[in-house]
Amino acid sequence: MSFGETFKALSDPARRQILELLKKGPLSAGDIGSHFDMTGATISYHLKVLKQADLVFESREKNYIYYQLNTSVLEEIMLWVSTLKGGTNANVEGE
Repeated sequence: MSFGETFKALSDPARRQILELLKKGPLSAGDIGSHFDMTGATISYHLKVLKQADLVFESREKNYIYYQLNTSVLEEIMLWVSTLKGGTNANVEGE
């Protein structure tokens, strides 16, 4: 995971809204799409960007793919931000 990819993924309001939806639990692409006025292809693109940034992961169940929030990446970001504030002396990304 690179912070650049993560912050790029987080820069889009639709992707942030998808993360908010996933905070409540796993959802299929169709369930996610029902909350937006976008094409299925656009939803798929946003999910692809979120997956590449490791912010979500997918699991397959029969004919469905469910997307779930990857909280470990968010925890890494929070840890890194806290080091900027001086909140911890933890070693981040090989410093």
